[in-house]
Amino acid sequence: MLSVLEDFLEKQLSECDVLNVGGSAGAIDNFLADHTRRVVGIDIDESAIIHAQQEFEKDNLEFQVADALNLPFDDSSFDIVICSHVYEHVPDPVQMFDEIHRVLRPDGICYFSAGNRLMWNEPHYDLPLLAILPRPLAHLYIRMAGKADYYHEKHLTYWGLKSLVQNFRRSDYTVRLINEPDKFHTEYMLPPASLKARVAGVVANWLYWALPGYIWILQK
Repeated sequence: MLSVLEDFLEKQLSECDVLNVGGSAGAIDNFLADHTRRVVGIDIDESAIIHAQQEFEKDNLEFQVADALNLPFDDSSFDIVICSHVYEHVPDPVQMFDEIHRVLRPDGICYFSAGNRLMWNEPHYDLPLLAILPRPLAHLYIRMAGKADYYHEKHLTYWGLKSLVQNFRRSDYTVRLINEPDKFHTEYMLPPASLKARVAGVVANWLYWALPGYIWILQK
């Protein structure tokens, strides 16, 4: 995340105010606070925010219980918004991105990482093909697997994600993270010269719509 932001931005991260939407227990926020002017982490989960407040304390770091669909901030409040694997958890991702657009400053950016509905394995429950099933079958599948009573997450395909962020200028970093693991610190996922790295490169170049997830920079 940090290497992508540093690569894209024309100014120093130390000059930026950051909002992390759905940051949960605060680990990412705490890390970013060492590199930015100010970080605000929000989540609707009060217990996660209480944990973050108790665990992490820095002068430029704060945590709030807040709803991503109604952000409690003025227009043009942040240079960067982080939205990392959050869209599938909210009831109205379109409204969430309207809010993100609103609180970004002119030319502000959103770091957006998102799972693809066409992924082979659903990472929240470690169940193959769960995300692509119709909702009634997904509910049945997840109950039979003993993972949960209902499948609440709603993933979008590549085309659905493009539509979701249509109000932003979109810069793709997915392929670069695959092709430049040293620069973007993805060696732990894709060891250079490994079979996994070669397969990922082929899919990225020829079947981009089938990648399990994407990392995009969205510019207001």
